[in-house]
Amino acid sequence: MATIYSHKDNNIRNTWILMLTFFIVVIAFGWVISTYFGNPSLLYVAVIISILMNIGSYWFSDKVVIKMTGAKLVERNHYPELWNSLENLSITAGLPMPKLYIIEDNAPNAFATGRNPEHSAVAVTTGLLKILNKTELEGVLAHELSHIGNRDMLIGTVVVVLVGFVAILSDIFLRSAQFGGNNKEGNKIQAIAFIAGIILAIFAPLIARLIHFAISRKREFLADASGVLLTRYPEGLATALQKISAYVGPMQRPSHATAHLFISDPFDTEDKKGFFTFIDKAFSTHPPVKERVSALLGNKV
Repeated sequence: MATIYSHKDNNIRNTWILMLTFFIVVIAFGWVISTYFGNPSLLYVAVIISILMNIGSYWFSDKVVIKMTGAKLVERNHYPELWNSLENLSITAGLPMPKLYIIEDNAPNAFATGRNPEHSAVAVTTGLLKILNKTELEGVLAHELSHIGNRDMLIGTVVVVLVGFVAILSDIFLRSAQFGGNNKEGNKIQAIAFIAGIILAIFAPLIARLIHFAISRKREFLADASGVLLTRYPEGLATALQKISAYVGPMQRPSHATAHLFISDPFDTEDKKGFFTFIDKAFSTHPPVKERVSALLGNKV
């Protein structure tokens, strides 16, 4: 029977398989472009721009996300029970306590952000506090702490760099293809590279996004499993996820840029509509709640 331990190991392995696939897509695209144009300097420029942009966003990610979500910093005397729960779980996890934020929103949700455990934050909505009991809330907090402990922001940043890199390469190729390549090895190789480049320029950004979403879903499964290992009570998080998914309606300030950070899709999709098609699942940053609950409780997915 599958357990939270096997799910954790499987999702760590699957995440790195997806990352490797991502790198292969990027390398293949880069090779085609360099072959066609015979000018590797274009790749170097694209890499430098993409890395600089995304390192900047990673370095200031916590401040940007907090601003976008409208979260407000709180102290112990504002929400003592919530504060104590987060503090105790942080000690158990061996992590410094993140800054605690509250979002005034009836939709139950939560997220974690920060470039490392020393510069991290956890935010929960007022709607979440209204519907969850203590053990359920601890399950959610443990899930968010697991994102911090698992360095998901780092992995997410690497993925964003790769997605941005693919998008830049695609744009460079499509805009420059009209001027022809500089390959000196013959028109045949150049023609093959051109056809491959056009195909990759069209489909590579889509493939990159799909892999990005797949990695996000794997990290959610991993944070669920890691959170349960922290609380030793899978029913708490499982029940919390069921209650969260039962809420109908999106958050007040949903954003596609931050959607993957939340414990539940802030756009009110998937399970709440009663169905989850293959296309919906492929383009979602979150796995279906039923699958997450089944994995937490040790049932076959």
